Order: sequence, then structure tokens, then C-alpha cells
Amino acid sequence: MAEAVTVDAFVRWLKHFAETVHDSAGHLTQLDSAIGDADHGTNMDRGLKAVVGVLDTNGFDSPDALFKKVGMTLVSTVGGASGPLYGTFFLRFGSALQGVESIGSKELGKAFRAGVDGIVARGKAELEDKTMYDAWAPALEAFDQAAADGLAAALSAAASAAAEGRDATTDLLARKGRASYLGERSVGHQDPGATSTTMLLESAAATLV
Repeated sequence: MAEAVTVDAFVRWLKHFAETVHDSAGHLTQLDSAIGDADHGTNMDRGLKAVVGVLDTNGFDSPDALFKKVGMTLVSTVGGASGPLYGTFFLRFGSALQGVESIGSKELGKAFRAGVDGIVARGKAELEDKTMYDAWAPALEAFDQAAADGLAAALSAAASAAAEGRDATTDLLARKGRASYLGERSVGHQDPGATSTTMLLESAAATLV
């Protein structure tokens, strides 16, 4: 029997992610205080609280309608670079699912890639720039490699690869964003964007199957 991700499952994913970020807001802000504006956790928590408010007061009949609203909410409520980046991700993610009747690993993989392409287009990040893309790039590759084994396997592989990418950012020299202003002093600190990205994928693995 083919797997199919429903709108209700996507709502569970977003709420799980929001709860995870809320519980980890202090940690995310601590990471950001070393190489950024010390507001990643606070900003993400605020934006995702707004998203949960939207989810609790609106009904959505399609994934693209859901993620369009989520993306726009994040853009308007999350400060710094995170709002536009996460907002763009969800807008592109939802657009890739427009008109798709049954969402399995193949369709979800395409949506993830579309969302990440949006992040790259907006942020101009490359691999090893010490950004969220360092978690996303290996996650996409792992997802695609495991997709034939089913959605659960693909999401688990993506989450694990994102965690490895997140951990690898510690030793990288930042080449994008505010962290790049620190030069060599950026080395030795885990990237907060890669950290929240890993949380997003871990939430997906926990809720979408």
C-alpha cells in the first residue's frame, strides 16, 4: 500500500517543529550569541507561535494553501535572515505540491528540493559556508538515496544526515551572513541555522509517517 502524506500530517509536523524550537529557544539563541545577533531562538519561537496560531484558527484543504500561509506568516513575524529563508522554503515547498493528489517519498523529495533551492537562491549559500545549507545539502542527498526504501527510511536518513552536517559546521569558517564578519573567530561554533534545520527534519521524521 502506497504511503501518502496528508494535510493533517503536515500540520502535526509544523506543530511538532514549533514545540521543539520553543523548548530549544535558549539553546538556539546561545549558539547565535557566539556568531550572530543572539536572536535566532527568540525569532524562530515567535514566528512559529504565530504559525501555530494560524494552524489553530484556519482549515486548509491542500498542502500548497497550508504552506503558502505558513511561509507568509514566517516572513512577516521572524526577524533577521531566518524569516525570509524559512518563509521562502515553505512557500517553494508548498508550490511544489500544488495539484499533487498523493504525496509519497518521491513527491516529498521534490518538495524538499524545491524549498532548499529557494533558500539557496535567496541566501546565495554554498556548501561549507557555515549556514543552514550545510545541514540541508547532505539531508537532500540522503533522502533521495533512501527514498526507494519508503518514506520513513528517507526521512530518517535525511534527519541523520542533517545532524551530521550540523555538527560539521562547528569546524567551518563562516563565509556568509553576520558570522562571516568574525573571520577565524567563527571557527569552533555550531551554526544555529543548521541546528534549527536539523530540528525541522527530525520533526518531519517523527510526524510524517
